[in-house]
Amino acid sequence: MSMDIDAPVSIPSLLSIQQTGATILCCNCGAPIDGTTSAGALCYDCVKLTVDISEGIQREATLHICRDCERWLQPPAHWITAAPESRELLALCLRKLRGLSKVRIIDASFIWTEPHSRRVKVKITIQQEAFQGTILQQTFEVEYVVAYHQCPDCAKSFTANTWRAVVQVRQKVPHKRTFLYLEQLILKHSAHRDTINIKEVRDGLDFYYSQRNHAEKFLDFLTSVAPVRTKKSQELISMDIHTSTKSYKFSFSVELIPICKDDLVALPIKLAKQIGNIAPLTICYRIGTSINLLDPNTLQTADVSTPIYWRSPFTSLADVQELVEFVVMDIEPLGPTKGRFILAEATVTRASDLGVNDTTYFTRTHLGGILHPGDSVMGYHLTGTNFNSPQFEALEESSAHASSIPDVLLVKKFYARKKKTKSRNWRLKRMNKDEGEMLPKKQDQERMERDFEMFLRDVEEDSELRGTVALYKARQEQREREKERVRMEGVETAASVVETDEDDSEDLPGIDVGELLEDFEDLHVRDGELEHDE
Repeated sequence: MSMDIDAPVSIPSLLSIQQTGATILCCNCGAPIDGTTSAGALCYDCVKLTVDISEGIQREATLHICRDCERWLQPPAHWITAAPESRELLALCLRKLRGLSKVRIIDASFIWTEPHSRRVKVKITIQQEAFQGTILQQTFEVEYVVAYHQCPDCAKSFTANTWRAVVQVRQKVPHKRTFLYLEQLILKHSAHRDTINIKEVRDGLDFYYSQRNHAEKFLDFLTSVAPVRTKKSQELISMDIHTSTKSYKFSFSVELIPICKDDLVALPIKLAKQIGNIAPLTICYRIGTSINLLDPNTLQTADVSTPIYWRSPFTSLADVQELVEFVVMDIEPLGPTKGRFILAEATVTRASDLGVNDTTYFTRTHLGGILHPGDSVMGYHLTGTNFNSPQFEALEESSAHASSIPDVLLVKKFYARKKKTKSRNWRLKRMNKDEGEMLPKKQDQERMERDFEMFLRDVEEDSELRGTVALYKARQEQREREKERVRMEGVETAASVVETDEDDSEDLPGIDVGELLEDFEDLHVRDGELEHDE
């Protein structure tokens, strides 16, 4: 039996079969489109024209800014700091729009507007799926109106008795030199930026704050720069009996050590032995976080820390208001030096005794590097002076220290100046303080001006003191006013007297221009001034 074999039959490949899709016409414009992928029988161009994915999103909104602190309101009650056209402000603008959470944000950017127009424009690009398989991208603009609204913090600052914490700084001394120095430290480190008010009182300053933590931060700053003693108290303002919520006002009392630079100090004999066996009769040459004392006879120094001082407090024998002017007749360096101090033996006489008697005093001094015969120097005249101090009485009764009390203690070199000082090329910033309801009396005002002038002279003469404060270049109008005053004085004064004053002023200490800072508030030049300078 025979078997028949079928002839081979070719099977066409599946890839060779051409698949043709269904082509339909757009129901809107009649353009041919693929019916299997099209959505709603519309072409892509007609979908973009007929479908608005930004529907329901605001095109106008309002932004609130506080014109005092320049912070923006982030609803419901949070205030944030944001610079113009910053990322923080852009995020705030996007949060203000309703319906933006339903779409996908691709890009957002600011459109430039005039700064005074009080308008902010933002261009936003979004994406959303219009139909199944069809994603649209659209760009639109939103305009914001900037409205002014005062924040609660600024509202409290303009309302009386709204403070929550106060720092009361006090020092019982007859002058304001310490507070002038403390003011410069506060300005240099911007430690007063959170205060809502600064009030000047009889023996110090009061700093008011809207929050307790701001006052504690300022208290930490004072502790880090000055020897102080603090005390805290609180007063209950109100209490909610349902939630047991209480509201307090906090008061921080800060007392500065009543010893200042260049004061004459008589240490208790026991304390003098504990801090290095220094001579009990010393001069305070610097005040930092502790009291720095110097023995002019041996150049030995010692530090009295704040806890040690308040454990057994003492006062100064005499302050700078009791300094007497002496004239150096002869001076001879002895050799020992310590920093800027050079030990020397000097023969001096009181300036008021010149031509009256021949009384001279022999003493040791630490000013051997700057004193020369004929110079004037300020010092304490101890001979015949009565001090109401138990520490000084203990020195006079002590057999070991009674013979070491000198007749004169020299403190600093005296520079002869005119009654009206020449114009300075530098200046210091001052804090805006509330003087209270009662303005200072005329004699108090003169005393304050005298203390400020003495502080300016200390800044000129002491390089260490200059390094701790911020000095700024004098304003142009201030220089012109001082030059005009000097010119008018020169017209009224004889030529020979002017030449003598110029010769005497050459030895006065000055401040190099390289040590001065530029104040950014003085860099705003008006067009008229610019044309005049050209």
